[in-house]
Amino acid sequence: MKKLVLISGISGAGKSTTSNILEDMGYTCIDQYPPELLPDLLELIKNDDSIRYQKVALTIGLSDLDKFSNLLANTEFDPTLILLDADKDTIINRYKFTRRVHPLVISNRTATLEEALELEKNILKKYKKMNARVLDTTALSTKQLKNALDKLLDYKDYDNLAITFESFGFKNGVPDDADVILDVRMLDNPFYVPELKELTGMEKEVSDYVLNSDRTQAYLEKAIAYLDFMFEAYDKEEKRHLTICVGCTGGQHRSVTIANYLHEYYNGRYMCYITHREIK
Repeated sequence: MKKLVLISGISGAGKSTTSNILEDMGYTCIDQYPPELLPDLLELIKNDDSIRYQKVALTIGLSDLDKFSNLLANTEFDPTLILLDADKDTIINRYKFTRRVHPLVISNRTATLEEALELEKNILKKYKKMNARVLDTTALSTKQLKNALDKLLDYKDYDNLAITFESFGFKNGVPDDADVILDVRMLDNPFYVPELKELTGMEKEVSDYVLNSDRTQAYLEKAIAYLDFMFEAYDKEEKRHLTICVGCTGGQHRSVTIANYLHEYYNGRYMCYITHREIK
């Protein structure tokens, strides 16, 4: 069954953070969606069977809630409405920290932040009386907010930690998205073996040459012990993705071999991906 979630509430209470969490749950999230476009979106969701529109979350302003409610009233959709709240001082401090301007001030509906918050609080009271799901984020950490959303949406389908193993060549720079860098330049280099020079770590001859070395086996023993410890710790902390970059000089032989080995070693225990930056 397709799911539609509406995220609204006091501006500054965490709508963007909530949207990010729902993206990790597999929702297609659209920020500040205008009510005038809702009928077209509902038609798309209804008729499109792709994964993208199985779960959709819309972030909307409190002042648009009535319009959305009216547009959804005579449809087959029964959306989950999540309203976010926080105390006045917390919201004001968040705006001071981010130096942003409240949307109602930008649109000239109010002159000050305090006026905008008072208006939104009054709108929120109406929906609280209608038993809408309200989350007070005043004292919630991101992890606590995620746990609250998991419970609210009855979500239990988080996959294990996802890990991308990426080989690269140091001569072309370190990947920007690296969480961990494994340097394998001290391993025996197939580049200096004439019959292996033009091959890559994707070929068995090269991978056998690299892996059959005593130094490589010692390296892997220590690297895997470190990765085991780290993956387990990150998994308990509910980190969803890590990028492990394995580098050698050119990114053709040793790094490819070791990245492939680690991918095969951990695949099944975690959701693993493999990519080789220097091999086109």
